[in-house]
Amino acid sequence: MAVTAVHQFAQCITCHAWSADQSMVALCPNNNEVHIYRLVEDKWEKVYVLQKHDQVISSMDWSARSNRIVTASHDRNSCKPCVLCRYVWNLEASEWVPTLVILRLNRAALCVQWSPKENKFAVGSGAKTTCICYYEQDNNWWVSKLIRKKHNSSVTSVSWHPDNVLLATTSTDGKCRVFSTFIKGVDAKDSKKGTSPDTKFGELIVQLDLSSSWTFGVKWSPSGNTLAYVGHNSMIYFVDDVGPSPLAQNVVFRDLPLRDVLFVSERKVIGVGFDCNPMVFAADERGIWSFVRYLGERKAVSSGSRYGSQFSEAFVKFYGQSKQGLNNDAVETSRTRGTVHENCINCILPLGEHGKMIRRFSTSGLDGRIAVWDLENEQDLFE
Repeated sequence: MAVTAVHQFAQCITCHAWSADQSMVALCPNNNEVHIYRLVEDKWEKVYVLQKHDQVISSMDWSARSNRIVTASHDRNSCKPCVLCRYVWNLEASEWVPTLVILRLNRAALCVQWSPKENKFAVGSGAKTTCICYYEQDNNWWVSKLIRKKHNSSVTSVSWHPDNVLLATTSTDGKCRVFSTFIKGVDAKDSKKGTSPDTKFGELIVQLDLSSSWTFGVKWSPSGNTLAYVGHNSMIYFVDDVGPSPLAQNVVFRDLPLRDVLFVSERKVIGVGFDCNPMVFAADERGIWSFVRYLGERKAVSSGSRYGSQFSEAFVKFYGQSKQGLNNDAVETSRTRGTVHENCINCILPLGEHGKMIRRFSTSGLDGRIAVWDLENEQDLFE
């Protein structure tokens, strides 16, 4: 098995994030708090509880260089329905101090991510809007510029291009979009080198209409040349040469939908979701993507398996019925897949520096567990 450690932190975890040295982990136990644990003598001890939000925290990110935590939640200011406040947490001495973030939204914030240079972060919301936030030294708060009227539904995930300017988003309108987020005075002029010099903030670079269902979990490859995201229709999409004439392909798989993905190399992707076990996808020498296998399995399940069995398996999973009494080969084969997580995996994060090759990553799920995975012994994945 590729898993090296499994920790039960809560009954349910909505999101998690790691400190730069992985000595601390922050998580939300499906409420309005952030719990921070530190590894002390091979045991995880709760050392901080951050309490400023009123409703469940939907997303968080921990910057590696500046050591800041940004959190986004479903709460809103009832007195000012046009203003939604979030927080950036700074560790001062031995206390986490919140800094106000002004988001001009009237719906919940659903996802958040720091930019590669950590001078901006992006927030996707249920208001069909994406906020790009940057720090104002004079007022000691974070302000936002909004990308409006581009999405037709909630923004479910955001992902920064390595150039710190392009931002990819997915939405429940079934589309994936790429925007320019260049902000004068925040971004350097040479950061526009990958786009047209006339590109303005919020300009739509490309819109991908590949899915007929909700889309989630968008990510860029380490080089920024490939984009991957997933649909709620049990499909994963790969896009090369993102721009006016992108090259797109999709992979259909037989099991439950994914929620998030991670590039572990330029041509290898790990997907996680409702099937409770990470899935490996890879591109061959021709650039054709395909499903390889589940982590912990040595070969992929045949796509020609019995479709009646697949329907029975999906029915069992969706309705939470026990599989013990079903005399079904496909069900029995898949029952061993979710040996680490027992519920949907909703988050996957790299461990270590972002680079061309990621060997370790972590996953968290609705079962309240955080699992650490190591691909060092999975030699067939890097051949």
